[in-house]
Amino acid sequence: MRDLKGKVVMIVNVASRCGYTPQYAGLQKLYLTHKDQGFVMVGIPSDDFGQGEPGSDPEIKQFCRRKYDVTFPMMSKVFIRANPRSPLYEYLTDEHEHPKTGGSVQWNFTKFLIGRNGTVLARFEPAVTPDDPSLLKAVEDALR
Repeated sequence: MRDLKGKVVMIVNVASRCGYTPQYAGLQKLYLTHKDQGFVMVGIPSDDFGQGEPGSDPEIKQFCRRKYDVTFPMMSKVFIRANPRSPLYEYLTDEHEHPKTGGSVQWNFTKFLIGRNGTVLARFEPAVTPDDPSLLKAVEDALR
């Protein structure tokens, strides 16, 4: 994560077998549109929600490349709700640290937008697609 310092980052918990999986295409498009402006998309696989991500890390990466031509960084599979929960998600969901964006992640494809200074700027629930006007505006505002 140190490599992301000074960048606008969107962190998304992803899954290959979920009703929201087609969002990979929109996430990739958003990444390609803004990556040259200092935007990074980070996919973080998790199998915590409906066994939507049963594959191994190599299988997940292969699926994403083959099916959606994903080129943004994909991290290793982590626990988001189960123990031991990922320290990143401990931080992102901390309601005391982030009263506006904290709280438990309820499902796959929850998106957290992080500003250049490391501040959590916004949270978008799974039904908010990568081409949603509110999400696009938040990304563009963060890049200014």
